[in-house]
Amino acid sequence: MKKSIFSILLIFSGALSLSAQEFKVITSVESIVSSGLGRSRIIDGNEEKDYAEFTSTQTEDDNTRNKSKRDEIRVKDFDETKLLNFFNIGGIRFQNIAANDAIITSKINAMVADGWELAFVTSAVESDGGKGDSSGIFITRYIFKR
Repeated sequence: MKKSIFSILLIFSGALSLSAQEFKVITSVESIVSSGLGRSRIIDGNEEKDYAEFTSTQTEDDNTRNKSKRDEIRVKDFDETKLLNFFNIGGIRFQNIAANDAIITSKINAMVADGWELAFVTSAVESDGGKGDSSGIFITRYIFKR
């Protein structure tokens, strides 16, 4: 009897912990701009936003647009950690990449120490890619949960 009560309590507490997860997104933006002119950062927003406040339903018969102002969507309270650019005047700078890796690793370790678990990582590159293109960004989103 005691084992079955313990098992039920264990299952119930496990179910509660699964439903009480929260997620946090940290973004690194690394500049791909020649001559080191770009800006590279880790961005960690400190404000929470409710997506529903900025969502509208569009239909074929509805020509009205979402009236939300951009200022209401913007997050003005965030941490910005400086990173180095991939390029300098001499071209690609491998020391900068190693330095960024060390800083990003430090951020991930700090998040884990605060009880977050790295759940997903996704990245992309944006660049015009046209003739003579020398600019773009390499963006990575680190999705944590706890």
